[in-house]
Parts: sequence; structure tokens; C-alpha cells
Amino acid sequence: MTGGSSALVLATFLASGVEGVEALTIVLAVGTTRGWRSTLAGVGAALAVLALLVAVIGPRLTSLPIDSLRLVVGALLLVFGLQWLRKAILRAGGLKETHDEVAAFAKEAAAARSAPPADPGSFDGYAFALAFKGVLLEGLEVVFIVLTFGAAQGQMLLAAVGAAAALVLVVVVGLALRQPLARVPENTLKFVVGTLLTSFGIFWSAEGAGVAWPGSDAALPALVAVIGAYSLLAVAVLRRAAAARLGSR
Repeated sequence: MTGGSSALVLATFLASGVEGVEALTIVLAVGTTRGWRSTLAGVGAALAVLALLVAVIGPRLTSLPIDSLRLVVGALLLVFGLQWLRKAILRAGGLKETHDEVAAFAKEAAAARSAPPADPGSFDGYAFALAFKGVLLEGLEVVFIVLTFGAAQGQMLLAAVGAAAALVLVVVVGLALRQPLARVPENTLKFVVGTLLTSFGIFWSAEGAGVAWPGSDAALPALVAVIGAYSLLAVAVLRRAAAARLGSR
């Protein structure tokens, strides 16, 4: 497996894992408070919609000219990745609260309890809708990453394998524990994923515009290292500025 392929699998695995943790938190909160039958029906419906999107959009993406595809995909990934990276830097720098899955679980569970209960033995439309929406919204980001990575690299199967492995791991562990995966270093994962998406975005958009990278795919790990180092430097600057503000009070 080449460096580019390894980075592709790693990016889809980590990004899908992060989204999977967030979706699982919603599903667990709804299932444990409202019941599992309608909740799992909502999960199944959302997965069916996501699978349909992949089946419809995937073949059309792979049929586009590779240079045009990489230019568009690279630009989209760059925007998407910079959003993740910006939030991760602000969290690591202390300017934004870190995401807490336990607090998110408690919030979702409280909202589910406060909703009008369904009749005993009847279909719970609230649980279905909440599970459907949560899985669909988080899943759309996974679909976007799988489709863009797979199409731009010409390895749709490899991208899907990385995503599927992460989702299976999250579901198995989450259902075994029956609680949110609070110990997963989600904010650190988002930092890494933001770095990878930004690096791929720069790499592919430049290739699509006709730039020939030194060493071809071998330049990608170096680009990841540069983006990562710059991001860590930004975190250090923010932390130092925050410490200086506290010291001046």
C-alpha cells in the first residue's frame, strides 16, 4: 500500500470514527430512554438513505475526468478540512470548549424523556425521527469523505473499507458498553482528521490545476507534516496568548 493509499484509509477511518461516536451518542440516548424498536428502525432508514446516495453518486463521480475531479474535490476537502482544523485548534488553544460526549448524551436523553411518550406497544415516531436525523446528519459527512476520497484517488473500495471498519468498531464497542464513548480522544482525532483533510485538499486541488508534486504521492506525507506542525504552532501561540491574558489580570 502506497503512502497516499495509507493516508486515505487513515483519513476515512478516523473521520468516520469521529462521526460514528457522535451518532452513537444520539442513538444510545434515544434507545435507552424511549425504547430500541423504533430507534433502530430510524437508524436502519437513515443507513438505507445513505447507501442509496453512495450507489447513485459514486459511479457518476468516478466517470468524471480525473484532473477536473481532483480540482473540485480538493477545493471541497480544503474548505471542509479547514473548518475541522480551525475548531480543533481553537479547542486545543483553550478558546473553544471541548466536545463532551457524556454531556451530549445527558442532553439528548433529557430531551427524549421530556417528549410525549408513545402508547405502550405502538410505534414511537419521536424516537424514529430523532435516531434517523442523528444518523443521517453524521452519516452525510462520512458519505462525503468516502465519495470524495475514493473518487479522487480512484480507490472507492479502499475508502469505503476504512469508513466501514471505523463504524463497525464504534458500534460494537458502544453497544457492548451501552454508554457514550467518553474516553475516545475525539478532539485529538478531529485535529488529526482536520490536518489530513486539509493536506489532501491542497494536494489534490493543486494536482487538478496542473501542479506536479515532487515525488508524486510521496509528497503527501511531507505536506501532512507541514500542516500538522503549523497547526501545533498555532495552538502554542493561542495558549501563550491566553496565559498572558490571565497573568495580566
